[in-house]
Amino acid sequence: QVQLVESGGGLVQPGESLRLSCAASGSIVSINAMGWYRQAPGKERDLVATITSGGTTNYADSVKGRFTISRDNAKNTVYLQMNSLTPEDTAVYYCNAGIRRTVWSSNADYWGQGTQVTVSS
Repeated sequence: QVQLVESGGGLVQPGESLRLSCAASGSIVSINAMGWYRQAPGKERDLVATITSGGTTNYADSVKGRFTISRDNAKNTVYLQMNSLTPEDTAVYYCNAGIRRTVWSSNADYWGQGTQVTVSS
């Protein structure tokens, strides 16, 4: 099986920073795009940032200039550096990746189980 494991979430005060990591493991031939999504209680799951295998990034307007997504292809890992956090950033953050598991298969979408980020004074 393929597993995505997030780490780095926690409780911080407004203005502080967190760095999330997500490592993919298991039967993997290659990974296409990776990304981060978040879901606050009672709300839809929204895109935060994505990054292609070549390093092209895309950000939600609400995090642009504050968050940075990056990846280490050799480690099958994607990161999300979150600066200047506000209470509105409070949510469960989910890692996503398009992964090819065999030479003869196309990409399939995989999700981590999520990590809680809480920003509160």
